[in-house]
Amino acid sequence: MRNKRIALVTGANQGVGLQVAKELVANGVTVLVGSRNFARGEAAAREIGPGAIPLQLDVTDRASIAAAAERVRTEFGRLDLLVQNAAISNTSKLPGMSIAEYSKLTRPSNVSLDEVRTVWETNVFGVLAVYQAMLPLLRESSDARIVNVSSGVGSLTDNANPASPYHARFGPVYPASKAALNAVTLTMMVELESTGIKVNLVSPAFTKTNLNEYAGTESVEDGSREVVRVALLGPDGPTGTFTRWENETIPW
Repeated sequence: MRNKRIALVTGANQGVGLQVAKELVANGVTVLVGSRNFARGEAAAREIGPGAIPLQLDVTDRASIAAAAERVRTEFGRLDLLVQNAAISNTSKLPGMSIAEYSKLTRPSNVSLDEVRTVWETNVFGVLAVYQAMLPLLRESSDARIVNVSSGVGSLTDNANPASPYHARFGPVYPASKAALNAVTLTMMVELESTGIKVNLVSPAFTKTNLNEYAGTESVEDGSREVVRVALLGPDGPTGTFTRWENETIPW
């Protein structure tokens, strides 16, 4: 096990997280399949096959995060790769409601603060909490990398441009949570820039997943390609990047 990379992928029981876990295992990585619901994580690990290990991990539950970190330490003694993929898009969008309709109900002037808090709890605070718990394990690796899965809709530069397709729908729930995630990731990049731990930010494509009620335009395989590419970068690979497929820089 010492010569196999150990990875943890959060939210890996479905969508992009599941696809990333599959491809990492196919590339010889041992993957801890992080899942809030352990039974779903077990099912995902069985689907992936040998090399996939289910791990109960609710990124909004500190006890769950601490228990997951302790299990990684006990069983492996280190973590080589952390892919922070777990995210939610909303808690109140009704089935069949279009993104445009939802965005009208979640403008800064009328959005439910409970909705904002719930989404940010997973997409922003959860990422920071997992980082804090797993960083000591990443420090035990000789080639550690963190890949945070964000979105192009979180680019402040793009959203400030009235010509951007996302401009009119930039709202305080999901898009702003990804902007906040980008900012938090930048703080990680700054903290770790003098260490050997690499930190990268990646936007998958607009992928057909449960996150968007399968309204995406790209397959989960295509949508996961950049996350996988960056996750598999070696020790000479870059740090501090924000990209989409293929290696296209996204403005902050």
